[in-house]
Amino acid sequence: MIQIDLITGFLGSGKTTFIRKYAQFLIGQGANIGILENDFGAVNVDAMLLQDILGEHCTLEMVAGGCDADCHRRRFKTKLIAMGMCGYDRILVEPSGIFDMDEFFDTLHEDPLDRWYEIGNVITIIDANLEQSLSEFSRYILASQAAQAGTILYSHTQEVSADRLVSTQKYVEQSLHLLHCTKTSTSIVIEKDWDTLQDTDYQAIMHSGYHIADYTKLWFDNQETYDSLYFMNMDFSEEFLRDSCPKILKDPACGKVFRIKGFQKLSDGQWLSVNITHRVTEIQPIPTGQSILIVIGENLNQNAIEQYWGKSKPDVVL
Repeated sequence: MIQIDLITGFLGSGKTTFIRKYAQFLIGQGANIGILENDFGAVNVDAMLLQDILGEHCTLEMVAGGCDADCHRRRFKTKLIAMGMCGYDRILVEPSGIFDMDEFFDTLHEDPLDRWYEIGNVITIIDANLEQSLSEFSRYILASQAAQAGTILYSHTQEVSADRLVSTQKYVEQSLHLLHCTKTSTSIVIEKDWDTLQDTDYQAIMHSGYHIADYTKLWFDNQETYDSLYFMNMDFSEEFLRDSCPKILKDPACGKVFRIKGFQKLSDGQWLSVNITHRVTEIQPIPTGQSILIVIGENLNQNAIEQYWGKSKPDVVL
């Protein structure tokens, strides 16, 4: 049977960065792997950031978003059926940062997937500098991801103090407690600079499995909670992005903005990759891209964002 790993984590936690490192390790072990980018958005920016690792032993597929939850689940299953015929040893699934864990487990237990796939590991990425004033729904998503993880992998630990890491870990534990979560076994917890991860660490992650945890299910309508605003073909300079994006994240009039990501083409034809959260501003050259900037958050105010970016006409994808 094909092993399938879920690499999950809250918005901007570092899932794509980890997948690149994990995939390179698996390829080095002689595995043929497929990466499935499974996002609710109509355009998947993270998939473009993995192009450099693709080749004979690593391919990438995407589930197109921009539809309701039932349609999205059907597309997810259909894509896995197609990938099941491609001779992969292992498939890595990277979902949206607001992914409902039940979708993964429910889909993998449907026919014919339950005959083709074996759930390998659930790897949950948590930013060591995690914002600790999340909404009730966001905190539920965080806790549900941590509850079922075989490995909890903290990102950016080298950038925070020991006290801040402990504070984040307590916040995660409190979030689990709020869900009345009971776990029968303990996840592997890794809290080190990812550049120092050794083969033994990846071996431990690769065999960490997952947990079926009991917790209180909260019912929310994602369509009313999370927004994504897509800004296409904008003509911004790097300096303008560095100035305007952090202001948008900090301005409550814009809504509760978690992340701005995408690509910008400069006037000289060069491309920039844009990834901005409350913790970090990353704008760096990239060989190619797609002219799009995506603002992700809760209860976004399009008019307020346009005060920074002009009277553009973004596509709104929930």
